[in-house]
Order: sequence, then C-alpha cells, then structure tokens
Amino acid sequence: MEVSQEAKVMESKGRFRRICVFCGSKSGNKKSFAEAAVELGKQLVEKNIDLVYGGGSVGLMGSISRTVFDGGCSVLGIIPTALLPNEISEETYGEVIKVADMHERKSEMAKHADAFIALPGGYGTMEELMEIIAYAQLKIHDKPVGLLNVDGYYDDLLTLFDKGVDQGFIDDHARQIVIAGETAVELLEKMEVMIIFRLYI
Repeated sequence: MEVSQEAKVMESKGRFRRICVFCGSKSGNKKSFAEAAVELGKQLVEKNIDLVYGGGSVGLMGSISRTVFDGGCSVLGIIPTALLPNEISEETYGEVIKVADMHERKSEMAKHADAFIALPGGYGTMEELMEIIAYAQLKIHDKPVGLLNVDGYYDDLLTLFDKGVDQGFIDDHARQIVIAGETAVELLEKMEVMIIFRLYI
C-alpha cells in the first residue's frame, strides 16, 4: 500500500498539532469534571499538542488552559469582548484573541484547530459541539470530533443521537462523526485511530 505524503507528515509530526476544546466556564458539581480537564491537558502536553479554547480563565476552561500552558505547550484563547467580565476573572494563559461575537469566536477556533473535543459544559459548550458536528455532516470540515463523556455526563445526548438514527433523522454515517470516550487517554487514542484510517485508505 502506498503511503500518501500527508500520512508521512502526520507520522513525523504527530497526529494533531492543535486541538480545540469546548468546555464550561464553570467547574460543575463533581470533582471529576475538573480532574478530567486537567488530565486532558496533561495528555495534550504529553503528545505535544497545542490547545485552542474559548479564552476564559474560570471553570474547566481555566483548568485545562493552565495545565497545557504550565506543561510547555501553546495556548490560544478566543473570546468575545462581551464575555470578558464573566469568563476572565484572573490571569489568562498563553495568547488571548478578542473577537466581536460568538460567531467569530467559533470560526476562529475552527480555523486554528486540527480536531475538536467537548468536555462537560452548559448550553454554550453544547451549541459549539452541535455546530461543529453539523458542519462535519455537511462536509464543511473533516476534522475529528470527540466527546469526553466524564461520569456519563453526555449519556443522554448520545442516546438522543441514537434515537435520531432509529427514527430516521440522522444517517448511520453521520452518527459516526462523534467519537466518545470516558477518559482522555481512550478518547485521544480513538481519534488518532480515525486519522490513521483516513490517511491510509
């Protein structure tokens, strides 16, 4: 089997250079959520993957950005000016780009990332996740989309996706867009396997 030039580059530089992480500006009510954010940050550092995220210094955003920055990888935060009082309450890590609105924020995050992961979060996190899934379905991008399902946080959402398939609203192939894992290690391994599969077929 002939190996493509793109595959050779990915093999030499690693699977991903930058991953965009969608996550809450709150830490949630379980200690495991913040622990998962820190563990994902450590895994990114171990794999020499830079972070793109929403730019906040609080909640899970603060946990993962601090972990990646302290580990020596680059951190790029992108935040609408209207959210500065709510999502930045202390020191930020890495570079922070201020944008006009949520649409520009999502566009910039997507432009700078090779893949996407959603940690637990609220409406904003879920909206970002759903848009990037929809864009993958429409073939606007072909970047992997991962869901870090910490303590079953996203079980009901995954069940809803399956229901969408069962009732004819989501195609089987579109259901495969979302890669779910219970730990950062498991999720990143699954996403890397997907990239290898795409490169070598």
